[in-house]
Amino acid sequence: MITIEPIGPGDQAKVLALNNQFAVETSFLDAAKLAAMVEEAFLATRIGGVDAFLIVFDQRARYDSSNFLWFRDRFPDFAYVDRIITGPGARGKGYARALYQDLFVRAAAAGHKRVVCEVNSDPPNPVSDAFHATLGFAPIGSQTLRGSSKTVRYLSKNIPS
Repeated sequence: MITIEPIGPGDQAKVLALNNQFAVETSFLDAAKLAAMVEEAFLATRIGGVDAFLIVFDQRARYDSSNFLWFRDRFPDFAYVDRIITGPGARGKGYARALYQDLFVRAAAAGHKRVVCEVNSDPPNPVSDAFHATLGFAPIGSQTLRGSSKTVRYLSKNIPS
């Protein structure tokens, strides 16, 4: 059985280390930025001793990510997956799927109609593309990030009430 817990202050050093191990796919964070994100998040959860984690914002968040702002400019209501990471030793155990399933339930309970995220298309991330497709996400746009050569594809999944 997979147990999902909130990210607490005592977990943040491990979350930070795991995040920064995958900074190319997500983005680098420092301790202060991570603490602010967890505080502002609609949902910030982990599995185990931070074998995997998820940080999500909704449309009310005070958050300046260009990807988040892309969604806020287009949708009045959403839950935005800012980052989901599973550690290398925990892959293949269903942790990311469990975190998403928990998010879908919580988003629906909060009245959200869609869960959104972005996946890198340049540099490509075919594993993430395939994973999100199996969860029912569909592409709705793309953007080359300002000041970067990174291009992302925006995805959305409707959440039944």
